[in-house]
Parts: sequence; C-alpha cells; structure tokens
Amino acid sequence: MIRYLLLTIVAVFFSTISFGQSAPKYSNEFLQVGVGARWLGMSNSAISRVDDVTSGYWNPAGLTQLKDKIQISYMHTNYFAGIGNYDYGGLGVRLKNDNALAISFVRMGIDGIPNTLDLIRNGQIDYSRVTEFSAVDYGFFLSYGQKSKIEGLTYGGSAKVIHRKAGYFATSYGFGLDAGVQYQMKNGIKVAAVARDVTSTFNAWQFDFTEKDKEVLASTGNEIPTNSVEITLPRFIIGGSWDTDLNEEFTFGTELNLDLTTDGRRNTLLRTNFASIDPHLGMEIGYVHRVFLRGGIGNIQAVYNPKRNKNGEYENKKEWTLQPNIGLGLDVKKFALDFAMTNIGQTSDALYSYIFSLKFKLNGEKK
Repeated sequence: MIRYLLLTIVAVFFSTISFGQSAPKYSNEFLQVGVGARWLGMSNSAISRVDDVTSGYWNPAGLTQLKDKIQISYMHTNYFAGIGNYDYGGLGVRLKNDNALAISFVRMGIDGIPNTLDLIRNGQIDYSRVTEFSAVDYGFFLSYGQKSKIEGLTYGGSAKVIHRKAGYFATSYGFGLDAGVQYQMKNGIKVAAVARDVTSTFNAWQFDFTEKDKEVLASTGNEIPTNSVEITLPRFIIGGSWDTDLNEEFTFGTELNLDLTTDGRRNTLLRTNFASIDPHLGMEIGYVHRVFLRGGIGNIQAVYNPKRNKNGEYENKKEWTLQPNIGLGLDVKKFALDFAMTNIGQTSDALYSYIFSLKFKLNGEKK
C-alpha cells in the first residue's frame, strides 16, 4: 500500500509540472499559516512530531498518537496591526487504540473594508454612501488517522471544504484532499511526509456585481471579473525529528521540515522554474513534561537592499534573511496553554504577532 501511495504522489507531482505555470501562486495561502502556538513557535516544523488534535491540520497520521479520549483546541490571533483576524478550532476523538478522527476549521478575515463603488453619483461625492464589507476565508477539515500493520507506521487523510467570500461581490467554494504518513524509527527518530491538495484543489469563483457597479468599474479603468476556476497545485512536505531524554527531568526534541511547492519559482532558499523548497527548523526543551521552551527558524528569503559601492553609487545587494520564532508551553492534567511570538510573511522586527492557543483534554489517561 505504501508503495502505491508513493507512486501516486510522484505521478501527481510530475503531472503538475506541465500546467504549473498556468496556476496562480499562493492560491488558498491562508491555509498555510499554521495552527497551534506550539508549532508556530517552532516555525511550523510539525509533521513528524505532531501527536494531538492539531494533527488534523498538520498531518492526519498523527491523530493515532492522541493520549486522550477527546481533545479540543482553539486559537485566535490578530495580524497586520489588528487588521486581520485568524481563528482555528479543532475536535479530536480517539475511536480505538489504532485510529482517531478530527474535525477542524480555520478562518482568516479582514473586516470593515470601505466599499466606495457608490461614492460618486451624478458627479457628486457623498461619503454617506460608503459602506463596509468583509473579506473572509474559511477552511473545514474532516481528518482520519490509522495505524498500519507495519510496526511504527501510521497514515491518514483529510477532506477539506474551502469557502471564500468578499462582500456581495465574490464567493467561491472548493474541495481538496490531503494525505500523510508518519514512521517511528528507533532511538526517538521519526520521519514523515504530507501531500496537501494532492489531487489539486479547484475553487469555483462566482462574481455578482450590479449594473451600477460594472459602470463604475468600467469608468475607472478596472477590469470586471468573470466567473472562473482557481487551481491550487499540490504541496509536498517531508520531515524528520529526534526526541530524547536529557536526564530524568529535561527532554529535548527537534524537527526539520522541507516544503516543496509546485506552483513555480518562489522566493525560497532553493527554487527552480517549476518547484521551490523552503526549509524550516524547530526545537523544544521540556521540563518534567509540563513546561516547555521552544524556538525555530524559517522563512529564509533573498532581499535586495540599496548599498553604496566603491564609486559612491547605490546598487542593489542581495542579502539572505530568516525569521526566528520563540514559544512557551504549559501542559497540565486537563489543559495545555501555549504561547508563540512570530510573524507571517514579514521579516522585519516590527510586525511580530503574539499568539496564544488552548487545548482541553477530556477523559484523558493519566501519565
């Protein structure tokens, strides 16, 4: 079965190369932000170590590692100085000792956007006609994880429904599939692989402008959108991790992930015209399995800054930047509280976001 899964992933990967240039970059990118302050504090390095309800998002194979009968998780944070709101919620249920189920959602929304299409009427400006609308993206996941007959190997999959909306102007619906595996080796080593949007995800967009809206758009030189289909190409993630006990009180874990996107050249450490690879690394130190200190690096990008040359003239110089993240965690019998300091899509020190997430454990087994 694993052989056929790998062959399918390889076939899908090479089939995307032929039409990768026609698909837009960063399609449904709100689904790549990440969930759970634990993993955000480690720069989204999660797919091989994830073992809780957030596995429904990161790697459904990790659901088999649930230590509790039921886990509930929630996260809310603001991005871009409070302009954007990001929410995540998840419910994980261990069905038997060898399988588990989870339902999850993510929401990214920007509210209070001015609608100025009716600002000018008959040549007169009237600010009372300015209304507001919201641009909101939703993702809903139904995930299942199963232990295989091969010792140490687990696998899982997620079906996701995507709904995106911008006021009354535009709505879209899409459907996609994710798949993942985890393999526990000896000496605390794990390896994992995840295929997101493995069959490509298709968002069907419908636009509903009034005739008055169309006249305003045309008179201001704006293109009037038409109904269309947006394609999200597959993303592949491979990862490896190592966990060990430093002594009777302290533990250490680290994980390296490589994200491989198939929508063309991106600003990542390794890139080609049809694929790009983005590495990110996370580490975690635990004290008596209750208190945790975390850190990670990722978002490695090339930037060009103006520098003076020997002749006193300015020219662009290429520099590499990276994004460091840090986090803390507290895990007690009935709940876990995690904190992370990170930023999304920016490398400047001024735009860091503070993220908190909660996880509740019901009918849990005593450790």
